[in-house]
Amino acid sequence: MKPTNMMTLMRRGVCIGPVGLMLCVVAVFPGVLQRTGHAQQTVSQATSQESTAQQIQQLTLAVANAQAQLEASQKQIRDLQRQLSALQERLATDTAAQTPPEIPASTPVAAGDANVPRQIDVLREQQAMQQSQIATHEQIKVESESKYPVKITGLILLNGFVNTKATDVIQAPTVVVKGDGSTGASVRQTVLGLDARGPHLFGATSRADLRVDFFGGASSQGGYSSAGGVLRLRTAHAAMDWKNTEAFVELDRPILNPNSPTSLTAVATPALAWSGNLWSWNPQIGINQNLAIGPWARIKLQAALIDVADPTIPGGTNKSNASLAERSRWPGSEARVALAGAKDDAGPEFGVGGYFSPHRTSGGARFNAWAGTIDYRLPMPARFELSGSFYRGQALGGLGGGGYKDYIYSSDGSNYSIHALDDVGGWAQLKERAGERLEFNAAFGIDNVFASELRLHYYDLPGDLSYQSLARNRTFFSNVIYSPSAYLLFSLEYRRIQSSPIMGSSENGNVWGLAAGYKF
Repeated sequence: MKPTNMMTLMRRGVCIGPVGLMLCVVAVFPGVLQRTGHAQQTVSQATSQESTAQQIQQLTLAVANAQAQLEASQKQIRDLQRQLSALQERLATDTAAQTPPEIPASTPVAAGDANVPRQIDVLREQQAMQQSQIATHEQIKVESESKYPVKITGLILLNGFVNTKATDVIQAPTVVVKGDGSTGASVRQTVLGLDARGPHLFGATSRADLRVDFFGGASSQGGYSSAGGVLRLRTAHAAMDWKNTEAFVELDRPILNPNSPTSLTAVATPALAWSGNLWSWNPQIGINQNLAIGPWARIKLQAALIDVADPTIPGGTNKSNASLAERSRWPGSEARVALAGAKDDAGPEFGVGGYFSPHRTSGGARFNAWAGTIDYRLPMPARFELSGSFYRGQALGGLGGGGYKDYIYSSDGSNYSIHALDDVGGWAQLKERAGERLEFNAAFGIDNVFASELRLHYYDLPGDLSYQSLARNRTFFSNVIYSPSAYLLFSLEYRRIQSSPIMGSSENGNVWGLAAGYKF
């Protein structure tokens, strides 16, 4: 029965008397209870909805946080996958570079193909090189006391020579004199070296190297005391390298002449020495600074102090242990500014430099040595390259110029005066790289002392009279250098030297040289 309203029952007369009233209450009470239950249920539902909304909000925040963490994890996974792919590509590239190329089995090879033997030789050479590299890892390494890596390098060099005229040093001639020629062979130009890497200091990497040969032990005749020669220090370097700065101490050619002619038969004394190449190895301490001016160019600033030796004359000896520059008690100085490419050994380069060094003789007379220089290196089309250097100065015997002389003096019997010799010279070389293993070189150099100064004065220098009377020395050479592998070198060279004294005719001599070297 549906719940009935009490007012309705009363209108019908049902709720009359105690019994009727009780019946009305009983009839109406279920409805009241039902409505009360509905009210309580509504209140309970409202409270439950608020709690559910809060839980949903909390769950939404938790899901958002989890989704953000999931996206970050996925990004890390994608980065790791890219790094793994790059490593796999690099490994594949290195493996391909180390693996000799194979001739496909499907490639037909003609019986008369002349390239087949060469391809087979190349494959055998690459296989032997790989086996050598693998064996290197099993060798006992050179260990230094500092525990930093040290590498032994060198060039075992045999050179044969044919001189059509008498020369100052038959194995490595620079001056031609009167007399008969000579023919022979020598291994004294063999070079040994050490390369070392040191610790990182003040944000810089440190390194050092040393080179020696067996061209020492000169006798009074300009020859050598033994067939094997005597060990001689050639060059040495120690440097600290920052990103754009280098501080160094070295025994090497002056920074004014950064380039050098290419020759495999003139190693003990560099090519074009005393013919325009300021090559003498002197102690120096200095700094190099690179200033980038664009993506393809930079400016090189170089400065150094130099202890210049007296002119080096084969067979001669210095009169005292102190050189003319050391007697002045002031070091020489040199500086160079160059416009160069972005890389050290690539691209064009053009530089200008200056040199100044006070000198003092044993008698107390003073004079100054100085020079202004220009050097260049110009890559050209068809794998050609032009390089060289020019200079003008005074008293350049200590740098490898001046006809082996720094100064002259005149005397009237009781008084004498010192005069530094003026000098001008330079060299130029044209190189053609016909391939990775073959190159051709042709070069010319001249050193010219002012002959008018020599004619008006007398001078006193030790050594053979040919050096004292030398006014001009010119050398031309051309060579071909072939390297069938990374370790073997062969060269054939022709050299013509013309030496001119103060007075009289010039002496001309031809030098034919053959060289075979093994690098390690």
